[in-house]
Amino acid sequence: MLVLVTYDSPNDRRRLKLSNFLEGYGRRVQYSVFECFLTLHEMQILYRRVETIADKSEDNVRFYWLSREAVAQVKTIGSDPPCEPPNAYIV
Repeated sequence: MLVLVTYDSPNDRRRLKLSNFLEGYGRRVQYSVFECFLTLHEMQILYRRVETIADKSEDNVRFYWLSREAVAQVKTIGSDPPCEPPNAYIV
């Protein structure tokens, strides 16, 4: 399932930590927006880890689950539509 993760933080250090962490889970599509194709288990791990990074009193992190039907209807201008990453990479 596609999970759209958005975040905002007034703290530069925490914002950088969040963005660096999220880069390990998905593709950055805007400065503070990531598209992540995750299983339910991966999503639960991601959520718990973000909880340890974010400050609930200052930060705003949102997780939007998009069904396959919703992903198929995504329209973009100036970028590629969301697509699942390949199963393997050749280095």
